[in-house]
Amino acid sequence: MFDMFEVIETNEMIDKDLLDVRTITIGISLLDCIDMDLNKLCDNIYRKITRAAKDLVKVGDDISRDFGVPIVNKRISVTPIALIGASACKSVEDFVHIAKTLDKAARDTGVNFLGGYSAVVSKGITVADRLLMESIPQALSETDFVCSSVNLGSTKTGLNMDAVRLMGKIVKETAKITADKDSIGCAKLVVFCNAPDDNPFMAGAFHGVTEADTIINVGVSGPGVVRAALKQARNKDFEVLCETIKKTAFKITRVGQLVAREASKRLGIPFGIIDLSLAPTPSVGDSVAEILQEIGLERVGAPGTTAALALLNDQVKKGGVMASSYVGGLSGAFIPVSEDQGMIDAVNAGALTLEKLEAMTCVCSVGLDMIAIPGDTSEETIAGIIADEAAIGMINQKTTAVRVIPVIGKVEGEVVEFGGLLGYAPIMPVNNFSCERFVNRGGRIPAPIHSFKN
Repeated sequence: MFDMFEVIETNEMIDKDLLDVRTITIGISLLDCIDMDLNKLCDNIYRKITRAAKDLVKVGDDISRDFGVPIVNKRISVTPIALIGASACKSVEDFVHIAKTLDKAARDTGVNFLGGYSAVVSKGITVADRLLMESIPQALSETDFVCSSVNLGSTKTGLNMDAVRLMGKIVKETAKITADKDSIGCAKLVVFCNAPDDNPFMAGAFHGVTEADTIINVGVSGPGVVRAALKQARNKDFEVLCETIKKTAFKITRVGQLVAREASKRLGIPFGIIDLSLAPTPSVGDSVAEILQEIGLERVGAPGTTAALALLNDQVKKGGVMASSYVGGLSGAFIPVSEDQGMIDAVNAGALTLEKLEAMTCVCSVGLDMIAIPGDTSEETIAGIIADEAAIGMINQKTTAVRVIPVIGKVEGEVVEFGGLLGYAPIMPVNNFSCERFVNRGGRIPAPIHSFKN
């Protein structure tokens, strides 16, 4: 239970420091929707989603009003569609038909996004997996709410380099087919290594097969709260700094726990996990980069950046796990470029490069996120970027991901405007020395030696 002091303190965090619950995401299993008839399958999917999520938006709005806690997004995640459509789908167009069904269900339930147009291909690619992957550009160009992800590696299985090569091509095709909207389709597409089954954040959310029939997962956020707290620890030693971050993460997660329990009770759906990630927005002050600068960096990207981010990520997790019995998803600190004003400023100042961001992903929650690159970047180079990031996740037993946007018609130094929570981004330079022979070898990179644990 919250005591009166916590209530007052929480209200101040909301009013002054941009604390919010970033998302309530309802995960829905579609395994019982499987049918060999495509129309029957789509009908089953639509009815299952709209029945399970019919009250999600209303309940989220009611909780926000009753408790005074901003709840920014209400979302849905579903079982990876490559599994659900395997029996019925014989072509790319068949999978696109499912994507449009998902889009209609999302629109009719009023949610912001629906994730799970996904395939899990860390060890091999089935016929259905390949069809879904090849359908992604068309599916994302012809829908508004659907998000897609592909998991192509894990610490246990190694990296599926055939999938890496294919996803380099798919990312580039998605950019081309949505070129009239600054290649925004790529903003709804994530490539993972070690993807979690219970991630509530888009665009990578899907409902894993280990999950219950329906589940409530909540993602909290609060970079502004952490930054404000650290002002009180300015020039203090690392012990004080770490204690400050842990205590603040505890308070932020408590808010998420309250919302999650209340949503679970009102919807009659089991509570799954709290994802206690620090997820920034383009709003001034709501920035992970500014936290790192408060820790002592002139700009993100300066020497010491990776160490500062490692400290932040670890202390957020240590504080958050004390506030909830069920912590999952990604949990830690996100470092998207377009969604974080401090990151954008660092790029514009010349302090932050793609290579430095890659180093930072070794210790943050996810990976290379919402990074705009020149539109003429080759699909082989994109595949190489994916391979590098996936290798970091595989070796370090952590989730890593790539969400890069090759903006067709834009070159290094230009700016692309996505709008809303997606923000805007400078086009970052990419190392264009070729990796074509490497990514075209085919096959798998074996799992690392430390994966053999049974």
